[in-house]
Amino acid sequence: LQTFALYQDIRNQDNPYKYAMDLLNLYQNEVKANNDLIKPVLFKEDLEELKTNGKIGSLLTLEEGEACEGDLEKLHKFFDKGVRLITLTWNNPNSLGFPNKFDFEHFKFEPDTENGLTDKGIEFLTEMEKLGIVVDVSHLSDKGFYDVYNNVSKPFVASHSNARFLCSNSRNLTDDMIKKIADKGGVIGLNFCGSFINSKTQFASINGIIEHIKYLANIGGIDTIGFGSDFDGIPNSVEIKECSEMPKLINALSEVGFSDDEIEKIAYGNVFRVLGTILPVKR
Repeated sequence: LQTFALYQDIRNQDNPYKYAMDLLNLYQNEVKANNDLIKPVLFKEDLEELKTNGKIGSLLTLEEGEACEGDLEKLHKFFDKGVRLITLTWNNPNSLGFPNKFDFEHFKFEPDTENGLTDKGIEFLTEMEKLGIVVDVSHLSDKGFYDVYNNVSKPFVASHSNARFLCSNSRNLTDDMIKKIADKGGVIGLNFCGSFINSKTQFASINGIIEHIKYLANIGGIDTIGFGSDFDGIPNSVEIKECSEMPKLINALSEVGFSDDEIEKIAYGNVFRVLGTILPVKR
């Protein structure tokens, strides 16, 4: 299963909804042209089919909640088109809430503990849970994280974030945030961005990634961990250059003592559990 993000920087868009829909049309054309290889995951039943049909699962996401322009009707339209996860903000404030503060020139983040979700953002949480769309808090401000925690009943995820204790970048999660995600039964997708792994290097090593996995397992438990690589969104070199090299990481986890059952959970089981809890059923 791979996520395909309809990403945008709203500083450059006059019409975020139209831009995201244009991207969505490109995505649908690509899926149609490669339907012998890939299958969109829209319902709980699609997860089970992936285990036997030999295809790559595709989970369509929005990485910038402003694509909905604060309009619940547009949220429903994205759902009808197949979107099943929404990252509420990218690095800009929007109608749903605030990200942690980001210095675009120097690529530096600072925590924002004062500005969280707007009233519209909280309204969106309720509607997303009704529809069966996963709530994603990566990029969201520290205050916004707790607004999500206090206003959802189902698991939520941080799709591409790491442990702040090991790397102080505020795109990462504090120990308490890790525990809160675990408390709701959610998942944290490990990000391969070098500056989210080790503030002293711009190289994402397998050993560095494993240190974050060990830490998350210790703080939140093995059930909180997944992979959120961010392969096409990071500026640094990575020891795992693309998804076909993921077995390097899997083998390394085994070598440092993770059991087969634990590796299965990290590799896909935890993500499948969360999706199975949230995605709608076929009607």
